[in-house]
Order: sequence, then C-alpha cells, then structure tokens
Amino acid sequence: MLVSQILRSKGDTVFTVAPAETIAEVSALLHSRRVGALVVLDADRVVGIVSERDVVRAVVEGGPGALAQAVAGYMTRDVQFAKPGETVDSLLSRMTDRRIRHLPVCLDERLVGIVSIGDLVKSKITEVEAEADGLKAYIAAS
Repeated sequence: MLVSQILRSKGDTVFTVAPAETIAEVSALLHSRRVGALVVLDADRVVGIVSERDVVRAVVEGGPGALAQAVAGYMTRDVQFAKPGETVDSLLSRMTDRRIRHLPVCLDERLVGIVSIGDLVKSKITEVEAEADGLKAYIAAS
C-alpha cells in the first residue's frame, strides 16, 4: 500500500502551528485535536515538527516556565518527510530505525498530509487480514 492511499482514506488534514506559538498553546492544541504531533510552518515552509515527546522534554528541561516559551526552541528541526508514492513497509522501517512516530507528507515541497505509525500499522493489519481472508477462501474452495 502507498502513502497516497492512506491519505485518501484518512484525509489530508494537517494541524499546524507557527514557530512563535508557546509550548502551552501547542499542548492545548495537541489535546483538543487529539493528535500526537503538529507540523511547524513558517509561512508555507515546514520548519519543524513538535510532538508530545518534545513538550515533555521542554517541561523537564525548562520547568514550568517552558510553557511560556516559543515552540521554535523545542521543536524537532530535522524533519523526516514521506512522499505519496512511498510504501507502508518502507515508512515503517524508517520510522522504527529513527524512533519517530509522525511523518509529514510532501509533494514538490508542498505539505499534503501527515501519517502516523498508527496509520501505517492499521494499513498493514488491513492488508494482512485481506490476504488471510483470500487464503481461507482459496482453501475452502479446494
């Protein structure tokens, strides 16, 4: 299965924040949107990604005062991207190797979606179940 197929089924909505937004504002958005990460945009350019892990790190390193700090100081700047034509298997491997849970999806340097490890695992389970059902049907027909 390809990333583009996942985006077609789950949608292409990406929740974003500006680099100047505070950790407190980001935390509230993560909670209200029920997501684990937000893409940080400066104009239309992806400059980072901020996850729940980044928020926890900010509070541990900066104490309660970190909540008033800009997300730019704590976001992950080395963003790994996915392309719509990449396979679920290749992304699962990359995400496992790099210990990341979210990949913004870009096409021609334009943000077109985001996939999480959960999206990929769900897709993989659906694929395996379909294969198992096909094998059961084949065996039953024999």
